[in-house]
Amino acid sequence: MIEVRRFGTNPLLETRAEAYDSVDKQKRYSQILEILSSNIEPMSAKEISVSMFNKGYVPTSERNFVSPRLTELSYEGVVECVGTKICNYTGKKVGVWEIRNNKEIR
Repeated sequence: MIEVRRFGTNPLLETRAEAYDSVDKQKRYSQILEILSSNIEPMSAKEISVSMFNKGYVPTSERNFVSPRLTELSYEGVVECVGTKICNYTGKKVGVWEIRNNKEIR
């Protein structure tokens, strides 16, 4: 059933907030850091998401499960984008991430 929006409102703001609040961010941070720490080479968001999918952490290998959390972790100084490479999955140039030394999530 479709809920009709009231004039002058934006239903996307409400659904976006609900989606954001539904994610267990601390758990996702831990999963991302686990994946990054188990790899020798820096990884792209897509590579991290594929690894998380293979471990059963996320329902699909879509990079949007990882990318927002990488941004948040980078703002905290826990991870950093250290370079670029051509993605094995998309063939596009992408950033690659690694854990910064001696940083923990607040």
